[in-house]
Amino acid sequence: MNISIASYAFHGLLERGMIDVFGYLESCRYRYHLHTADIWNGMLPTTDDDFLLKVKEALTQRELSLENLCVDGAHTWDDDPAVREQNHRNALAHLHAAEVLGAKTVRIDAGGQGETFTPEQFDLVVKRFREYAQRGYDHGYKVGPENHWGPEVVPENMVRICEAVNHPGFGILLHFRGNPGDALMAPWAMHTHISWNITTDCLEESLTMLRDKGYQGCWGVEHHSGEHEYVRTAIQLERVRAVLQSW
Repeated sequence: MNISIASYAFHGLLERGMIDVFGYLESCRYRYHLHTADIWNGMLPTTDDDFLLKVKEALTQRELSLENLCVDGAHTWDDDPAVREQNHRNALAHLHAAEVLGAKTVRIDAGGQGETFTPEQFDLVVKRFREYAQRGYDHGYKVGPENHWGPEVVPENMVRICEAVNHPGFGILLHFRGNPGDALMAPWAMHTHISWNITTDCLEESLTMLRDKGYQGCWGVEHHSGEHEYVRTAIQLERVRAVLQSW
């Protein structure tokens, strides 16, 4: 049963200095009895090889596969050209990290503000994702955005990006919303974020829809509250596991 927990689920503990990436990996394996990891780069203080190799060793020791590397601070479009260039360098550093760690998927956001992309923004978003997707394809993983902020929240924008990039190394991280837009994006789903409200409101319908669209990836759980994270994440995990077991 292929389920993972996004390490962002423990961002509250991270902010309090009560967990790090190694504690997260230990929790995945021995608290939640998983064989998967799902690392948010907020838990990676550096992308230097010395540190990455320690994380890789920790993954190997615990027999964990890295289902997703979720990257903040690398979105393809920013209104400031200097930030765009810095983000591109950060994206490349994290694609290297994905290769060292053996990630199966990488999330890098499209960026932008509001509900639409200008032609200039859209062209750069597509260009960058084609570059990243080719690199991912060459190294055996997929790269793409998540529908969780800016123009990405509009399903039609995500579909438009997917159709324009049109690359086997590209996919999207489907952040379930529990609305018809999920089904529009489902054909390109490479990974998921299943939040608390989905597990309480429309879990079986959401997961069944994606399964019926042919999804073969990992079912990633993400908690957001920053409070009681160990327990609340466990509840979400067990709800997802119950649906998968019912199949």
